Amino acid sequence: MAAKTSVERVREALLAAGHADTITEFPATTRTAADAAAAIGCSVAQIAKSIVFRAGDRAVLVIASGVNRVDMAKVAAVLGVALKRADGEWVRERTGFAIGGVSPVGHLAQPLLVFDRDLLALHPIWAAAGTPHHVFRTEAETLARLTGAPVAEVREG
Repeated sequence: MAAKTSVERVREALLAAGHADTITEFPATTRTAADAAAAIGCSVAQIAKSIVFRAGDRAVLVIASGVNRVDMAKVAAVLGVALKRADGEWVRERTGFAIGGVSPVGHLAQPLLVFDRDLLALHPIWAAAGTPHHVFRTEAETLARLTGAPVAEVREG
């Protein structure tokens, strides 16, 4: 049997959680929050970007508003772990996604998660769905519940 594609893993995770299949493919890249917002026609803030850090051998995924820079010290304090930056090869190896397509769901191994509180004020939001050309539409409260991520202040400043 062929291995599932990254988009199929995201779709399966969404459906298993009772979420509608809202995955959309765009011809233009949605690799960055600005690219995704331009393709979708929403504000950059409404993009739920996935930022991956390392805590030893475990991935730490921060689901953050597209306009926010993530404060590593705040995330480390929420989780009680030391964080390091992760390179693209390590991200793909641990999550099953390439940078620019890292989804908050459908990972190869469950990461530690943190959800940016600022997303809760935005409706709807969009997140990567496995490739730099796929996103899914959701509500912030739904995504926080679906991932089980603690909601915290993660923005720098």
